[in-house]
Amino acid sequence: MLRGFERLFILTVSSLVFVAAYAQSPAQTTGTVVIVPASGEVKHPNDEAKATFMIEEQDKDKAAAASRANQKMKQGMEILRREDPQAVLQTKGYYTYPVYPEDQLRQPGKPKQPSAWRVGQYLEMTTTNLSSLPNTVASAQRVLALNGLQFGLTDAASKKLDEKRIATAYGNLTDRISAIAKAMGRNHADAVLETVDFEASGAYAPQEAHAQKTMRAAVADTMQVEEPSFEPGETTVTMRVVGKVKFK
Repeated sequence: MLRGFERLFILTVSSLVFVAAYAQSPAQTTGTVVIVPASGEVKHPNDEAKATFMIEEQDKDKAAAASRANQKMKQGMEILRREDPQAVLQTKGYYTYPVYPEDQLRQPGKPKQPSAWRVGQYLEMTTTNLSSLPNTVASAQRVLALNGLQFGLTDAASKKLDEKRIATAYGNLTDRISAIAKAMGRNHADAVLETVDFEASGAYAPQEAHAQKTMRAAVADTMQVEEPSFEPGETTVTMRVVGKVKFK
């Protein structure tokens, strides 16, 4: 006959053996559904530039201000076409507004008479000729002011980059599925990819840089302008993808 403490010892040891065996047994993963997020990132040198030029003239005579602005814009366009024949030019943002003296602005309620008129216009140039861009810009700055400059990708480069980021994101997804299967003690072949949701987060949107308005600088038409320095840089795009995986 076993004494009381011997029976208690045997029961305790049996319980520990049962718990240890239960803890070591793998969890059942048949039919398990796993949501796997992944992403891909690719880079490409920028191959396109958009330069925004402007002209602004002020005169007591509105017609005189408009005439000078129109003439200088025409001269600037001729310079750009000569320096970069392949560039695409687009005029935009033509404006005319009155300028009032400070003392009139401090007297609300009284009729105001403009002391001058300000006339201006913007010109956007799109080009892929980045090697000669500094010379082109410097030449145009003899007449026009450079208001903003941004670099980006041509349509052809964007399409190529989109194909690469899709392939990179999908490759990352398959790698993560393999790693998850290994961690679960399953074979990669047991994982069935049921759904692939590209851009699932909805967070991706190309960020466009917007040119900021700068102060007008008066430049003599005959003055030689030193070439500015530009670094086109590169564009980085990412893609997020989510896969729904079910284990057999």
